Amino acid sequence: MNIINKRGFASDNNSGVHPNILNAIIDANNGHTIAYGDDPYTAQAVSKFKQIFGNNIDVFFVFIGSAANVLGLKAVTEQYNAIICSDTAHINVDECGAPERFTGCKLLTVSTPDGKLTVDLIKKHMHGFGFQHHAQPKVISISQTTELGTLYQPHEIKVIADYAHENGLLLHMDGARLANAAVALDLDFRKFTNDVGVDILSFGGTKNGMMYGEAVIFFNTEFSKDFMYTRKQSLQLASKMRYIAAQFNAYLSNNQWYETASHSNRMAQILANKVKDISGITITQKVEANGVFAIIPRNVIQTLQNEYFFYVWDEDKSEVRWMTSWDTTEDDIENFTKRLKELI
Repeated sequence: MNIINKRGFASDNNSGVHPNILNAIIDANNGHTIAYGDDPYTAQAVSKFKQIFGNNIDVFFVFIGSAANVLGLKAVTEQYNAIICSDTAHINVDECGAPERFTGCKLLTVSTPDGKLTVDLIKKHMHGFGFQHHAQPKVISISQTTELGTLYQPHEIKVIADYAHENGLLLHMDGARLANAAVALDLDFRKFTNDVGVDILSFGGTKNGMMYGEAVIFFNTEFSKDFMYTRKQSLQLASKMRYIAAQFNAYLSNNQWYETASHSNRMAQILANKVKDISGITITQKVEANGVFAIIPRNVIQTLQNEYFFYVWDEDKSEVRWMTSWDTTEDDIENFTKRLKELI
């Protein structure tokens, strides 16, 4: 079997690039234009973001999601600050310590059964203000969707944002799968970000059919006045930015983001429905977007992974994660679940 083209359920990062995105890159590959973002493609993409989120925002493009998270956090913190997040947050688990290294901040984690922070959970870290021996909490960071595939409702985000602001903190949102959340919530992006008090947003497209490129969005431009220098110094200023911008222009046009996210969410529901009644399978989280988390018999994992790659989420519990993508097919799911039944 050709491992390069092997299909599976490991990550929505593993899928290819949507043809409409590829065509947008090709269309942008015409002649010369000014580098470093002073081009019409970037201006158009920024304009599209302002149409979605409101005019009083600043938008900066970077290469990857980890950079969007780290630099967005760096822009609003000092090295003596602390960032409160879930213990499962991407900034805590999957960014190789980059948030702490590049911001200088301490991450204060909270154990969450479903990946979602609440004010009651956050309060354990809300102490030591003005005490020189204690890292000073400055930002609360949430993920939408969470790393466990669950969703914050808009009112839940607003409660956290209000609590943050009442205590002099800011709210950051990791929106790597923001499109999946918008589809699942049946809401415009703005309704559960800017309108409910999010201060900094990492807006992702890579997991939903783009090749690369993420956006850092500041809903208060006072926080971003020096960000262009931070982005440059952090090696995230693209010289040929038009190729990131062109992708976002396509992604944010003609319901492109909505169609791909809708498809991946629907595939997750089909997958969950097919596996939930298989003996020995226990779905552990609500399937609200494009992730299915399940406990399966330990003895089938390796064989199944060899045929349809996926990740083990919690080895102690034999819990696995299956992610669906914009290009997942019902045949993929049918063949996978058939093999799973055979092994069990």
